[in-house]
Formats: sequence, C-alpha cells, structure tokens
Amino acid sequence: MIKTNYLKEKLMKDLPVIGTWVVVPSINNIDIISSSGVDFVIIDREHGPITFETAQEMSIACQARNVSPLMRVGDIEKSFIQNALDIGVHGIQIPNIETKHDALKVVNYSKYPPIGNRGFSPFTRAGDYTNLNSKKLLEGSNNNTLVVLNIEGKDAIKNIDEIVSVKYVDIIFVGLFDLSKELNIPGEIENPKIFDALKLIAKKCQDNGIWVGTIATNLNQIEKFIGIGLKYIVYGVDCNLLKSSYENAVKHFRQF
Repeated sequence: MIKTNYLKEKLMKDLPVIGTWVVVPSINNIDIISSSGVDFVIIDREHGPITFETAQEMSIACQARNVSPLMRVGDIEKSFIQNALDIGVHGIQIPNIETKHDALKVVNYSKYPPIGNRGFSPFTRAGDYTNLNSKKLLEGSNNNTLVVLNIEGKDAIKNIDEIVSVKYVDIIFVGLFDLSKELNIPGEIENPKIFDALKLIAKKCQDNGIWVGTIATNLNQIEKFIGIGLKYIVYGVDCNLLKSSYENAVKHFRQF
C-alpha cells in the first residue's frame, strides 16, 4: 500500500484512535460510518459475509473520507492475507494468535522480502494498478502496513512475552470476553481484575514498542481504556449499533 496510512500517522504521534467493526457488506453504510469522524474501520471477513470485491469498494469509500480501512481475515492463511493487502487496506488484523510461531507467520505473509515472503504483483489497487510503482510498493508497504494480532485465549496470555518479542507487530488487540473467561470471571468485563490484566499486557507491549487495543462496549469504558495506555479503541459493531439505536426508539415509543 503506497498511499497515506492515516491511522499509523496518528498512532505515531501517540494519539489514541477510535474505530469500529463492520460486518455489513454495504458501501453506503461504511461511507456513513466514515463520515462520522472515526479514525478507522475493521472490515470483518471472519464473521461478516463480505467478499474481497465488496471489501475493495468499502476500502475506497473509507479512504475517500480519510479513514483507514483494516481487514480481519478468518485465519493465518497466506492467500487471505495477500488478497486483503492487495486491495489496499491499511492493515491486517488476525484472530486467535496463540504463539510466537503464529505471530511470525503473520509477519511473514504480510511483509515483502527481505522481511517476509508476501507474494508480489504491482497490478493491484495497493500498487495503484501499475508496475511503475514496483519499488515504491515493496518499500512502502513494508513500512506502511499495520499488523494487528488478536490475543484471545489462555495460551496467548501465557505466551504474551514471546508474542510481543516478534518484530514488525504493530498492535496487540485484547479480546476482553476471552480474557474474562481465563480469569474465571466470564462476562465480567467491568471487573477490576480485567483492568489489572489489561495494564499488565499493555506494559509488556509498550516495552516492546507495540500499541495496545481492545473493544469498548459502552462509552464509559473508553476513558478507562485510554487512562491505562490503550491507543487502539474499537467501539462496538455496525449491526449492533444500528439495531440498538432503533430498539431504543421503539422502546420509548411503546411507553405511550
């Protein structure tokens, strides 16, 4: 990706950023979301029915609003990661990272040589559809593309020191509900034990030059997360925010 990575520029200035999950395969919806002023959106191909063709159109809509599109693919699969990066997303987010080996595979599939082994074609949206940008694409993508890893299970937490030692990992995203399960307080994501664990993970990441993020399910959590050093805040999911807004209106209406 040779264009400006708005999200990375903000993070490099030590600014916290806010975005959301997008599972609805709609260019119109993502354009509306991008018009709100969010810093990034995560196009979710792990749980959303979004094709790569639609994802590319969604990425174009984001960048027209100076919003960074990222994509979560369903697994550590070379072809998935390569397809996502070729359509020009600003970063790749990978679920269920459990070991250092997992992290190394993601970096290998996400970066061109000499860092990794990403397949190369300049005739993509990431390369602006021309081989004239070949050198710029190889060098720019390695510097410009964000690698985000999801820490979601007990093995990942056990192996966190090894995972954060991997070079070229930019962001660690902590799954709160899985973290609560591992701490034997399932679903209690407001429990102080969760924030203590997040602080510990954040410190380990920061010591290795990695930004940390998680999902906020209410507005009060945003301030708490920023207060403990988290920079990458994912607020809600598009379908849930849309539904809950109408549910609140209907609930109010039914009182009369």
